[in-house]
Amino acid sequence: MQFINIGYGNMVSAGRIVAIVSPDAAPVKRMVQSAKENGMLIDASCGRKTKAVIVTDSDHIILSAVQPETVAHRAAGSDNNEEETVNEL
Repeated sequence: MQFINIGYGNMVSAGRIVAIVSPDAAPVKRMVQSAKENGMLIDASCGRKTKAVIVTDSDHIILSAVQPETVAHRAAGSDNNEEETVNEL
């Protein structure tokens, strides 16, 4: 199981991520509000401005203070490490 650092010591399972989006669009804001009302919101921004919204396969919404591009790059990096491990075997 691979974990991705989403900022300030917080980690999320790479295999559970469905989407990484910017919080600026109105539909994303509604999705975050709905998750908050349903108890499915995880705020991992540590009180800082939310820059990325991570959607998981369990319908949890995770807020991060790291740019979506940075999270995606870290996720791609964990995939490369996994491929290298498989190739070594």
